[in-house]
Amino acid sequence: MIRRQLITLLGGAAAWPLAARAQQAGMPVVGFLNSSWPGGYAPMVAAFRQGLNETGYIEGQNVAIEYRWAELHHDRLPELAADLVRRKVTVIAATTTTAALAAKAATATIPIVFEVASDPVKLGLVASLNRPGGNLTGVTNVNIEVAPKRLELLHEIIPTATTFALLINPSNPTLAEPATRDIRASARTLGVQLHVVSAATDNEIEHAFANLATLRVGGLVIGSDPFFSSRSERLASLAVRYAVPAIYQWREFAAAGGLISYGSDTRDAYRLAGFYTGRVLKGEKPADLPVQRATKVELYINLKTAKTLGITIPLPLSGRADEFIE
Repeated sequence: MIRRQLITLLGGAAAWPLAARAQQAGMPVVGFLNSSWPGGYAPMVAAFRQGLNETGYIEGQNVAIEYRWAELHHDRLPELAADLVRRKVTVIAATTTTAALAAKAATATIPIVFEVASDPVKLGLVASLNRPGGNLTGVTNVNIEVAPKRLELLHEIIPTATTFALLINPSNPTLAEPATRDIRASARTLGVQLHVVSAATDNEIEHAFANLATLRVGGLVIGSDPFFSSRSERLASLAVRYAVPAIYQWREFAAAGGLISYGSDTRDAYRLAGFYTGRVLKGEKPADLPVQRATKVELYINLKTAKTLGITIPLPLSGRADEFIE
């Protein structure tokens, strides 16, 4: 713990001269705020930079980026957001739902560009999608919206199964509650039983998978959450070990051995957020930029895992897949 605090302090100490030099040189500074770990989000950060590049901004040349990662400790986000405000960054890019809420609470003047999976109007981030108002705008993906479809896809693959499970992170109710509500409704429509299992730590993930055998579930839907996204490979490994057909939102899950992934093209959403950040840097006001919707949804199927589990992918579903992983 002491070592982590020391690293955090040293990182902050090193970051301030960078921001100060950038501002003294007239270079704008973007505060990048995220609730997760940097390692698992490397592809998304690259996509964000790509969006900035499309508006003429290149990190280190004509724009500086101050990165703040909460490492899945959501209670740290208010202070991290406040720190960016104190440093007087030009714009804050809040790239998870909890990060966006923390940024909004921290400032009503610094422009904020968000990337979230929930309805930003219901979250209270903007007044409307077309006319955001205030100092926020951004991009919303459809990962929460398509959550019920994930259960439908599993049921299509395993039509004889009558019991399924949903894995949620109870420490992040902003995402867990709507997913639970919507997937339960989908289960009722399909006429199947749904068990909700919880995990907020690595040990709890292990216990959750061990419980699935007791529950005799036919398939597992993994709820959208930054914690689970940072554990895609671990979740896929456990799904294979316990022979559980499972579905998650990220391609990385299917690539690591999960049966299927279905969700928004998250990289494209981050690219759009970077593009909007660039437009704000050029002088456009968030209130005048309608919230964008990243509506592209991708379906990936791991055929090797399907064979291992003794599952035959229905032809209609095969025809809808964006990619087969073997």
